[in-house]
Amino acid sequence: MARRRARELMPALDGLDRHTAWHLIDRLPLDFATFHPQGLTFAAGLTFLSSVEIQSETRGVGHVFVIDERGALQRDLIVGDGEMYHPGGIDFDGSSVWVSVAQYRPGGQSIIMTIDPETGEVRERFRVADHVSWVVCDRTNGLVHGASWGSRFFYTWTLAGALVAYWPNPSGFIDYQDCRFLGEGLIAASGIAVLSGASGAFELGGLALIDTAQHTIPQEFPIGLYSTNGHTITRNPFAISFDSGCVTMWVAPDDFAEGNGTEILTYRATPA
Repeated sequence: MARRRARELMPALDGLDRHTAWHLIDRLPLDFATFHPQGLTFAAGLTFLSSVEIQSETRGVGHVFVIDERGALQRDLIVGDGEMYHPGGIDFDGSSVWVSVAQYRPGGQSIIMTIDPETGEVRERFRVADHVSWVVCDRTNGLVHGASWGSRFFYTWTLAGALVAYWPNPSGFIDYQDCRFLGEGLIAASGIAVLSGASGAFELGGLALIDTAQHTIPQEFPIGLYSTNGHTITRNPFAISFDSGCVTMWVAPDDFAEGNGTEILTYRATPA
């Protein structure tokens, strides 16, 4: 997405709420084994989709799939190291795709990595003594932002991995799964909470705005849309753009082994 000044996007974000009408405008089926998708971003005219292939409790394979506009697989980039095989939410900073790859448990170890979208080269940037569930980069200020398991705590590091800030998430509404850095310390996040209801467990999805400078969540609201397989559309992979008074959102909530398999769904809304 074009990195417009974040404060200029605030009217569009403020115009979104639980009553916003999101219209499905496109669906792109993926005809290869996508396993359990985690993060979504766009770079170099291609789609990057992170995913975890779980083989056992401590073994698996981390993938970042590179997909063309027709949904065809162009590359399968393997990321991680040993028990650190679970990639999380990803983002493109204008130069590199950033991805966190962690042990599949709270408090585990993580590697923060970057991918060159042109060559596919995967590079380790630094390691973190916690499960990092997503990562974004503020290249202008030389900062990297991420979150712990369930986004219960937020991190800020330098590009070399030195800790700058660590603060608790003041909201317990949903667990943020994938994020987009908007600029000026602001991050758009999507996520899910699995709650107990009268008829059993159900998924609550939603969007949020994270202010890393003020350590606040200035906006957060639910989204009541579900995929063909019954998942909230903000379950995991997410990307968003703001253009000409419209908000476009891309999501991929379903796993390969479920129903129709993984689809990238495109929704559009006009803020009030």
